Amino acid sequence: MPPRLVIADDNEGIRVLLRVLIEVDGRMKVVGEAADGEQALALVRSERPDLLLLDLSMPVLDGLQVLTEIRAAGIELKTLVYSGFTAAEVREAALAAGASDVLVKGVAPETVVARLAELAA
Repeated sequence: MPPRLVIADDNEGIRVLLRVLIEVDGRMKVVGEAADGEQALALVRSERPDLLLLDLSMPVLDGLQVLTEIRAAGIELKTLVYSGFTAAEVREAALAAGASDVLVKGVAPETVVARLAELAA
């Protein structure tokens, strides 16, 4: 059974691109997509994925709020934050909130897929 993944990003184009690359790669299964933090949290609670690919800048709840809620609920999963924010403070805040790793948007999408597979291993 491949690791189960939720993709949470308010940019539909990014979600579609990453979902297609992940499906073609075949090492993981996308079980949900969220366009805002509230949807992401609901999917994590209902689907109990192994992995979450999470943007920080989203409507309703931002990524840091999602991470805080996941931790408060005691939900265990690996989270790769994929964000346009480049400041070291943002990376540190995401890791402190429970992220497993942080990648800056702009890296090759294949790098994102590879890092997710590493986290799942």
